Amino acid sequence: MPDGISDDAEDVVGVLTERIEARFAMDMDQLKAAVAAAPTANPDATDVVKWHGLLVEAQSVLNSAEDDLLAALETQPSEVDDPTMGLAHRVNAAVTARDGRAMVVRWLLDPDAPGKKDLAAERLARLRPRTGPAVQTSAPHRPVGTPAPASAWRAGRPAR
Repeated sequence: MPDGISDDAEDVVGVLTERIEARFAMDMDQLKAAVAAAPTANPDATDVVKWHGLLVEAQSVLNSAEDDLLAALETQPSEVDDPTMGLAHRVNAAVTARDGRAMVVRWLLDPDAPGKKDLAAERLARLRPRTGPAVQTSAPHRPVGTPAPASAWRAGRPAR
């Protein structure tokens, strides 16, 4: 992987954890506690903590898959059987998941990353969780017996 992250699985999480701690000037436990106490105070920190947790989880799954594959390979004769090949595919999928999550964490930590200072960034900011409904969730109150306006019928038709 580029950006100083080696292919060694343990280094990926370690390097990114160090970057997170440097960016927010606190260790991960403190940052997690701060985000848990006030999740909306710093949306960037909340996103990084979430994705770091997903990265750690993916690394754990990868470690387990690698251990299972190594154990199976130790019992194999010269050729690899189908169940062992399935374990190899599981390792590959776990590496892909871990690397994808690592890329997201790197993107979150890079203030100059593509998409953070343009129209896409504005759209992304609008997708952040809201504290209330984005639109009215109940029908407006209309006295019983009052006909609905003609435009309501047109609005209810499927779009073409």
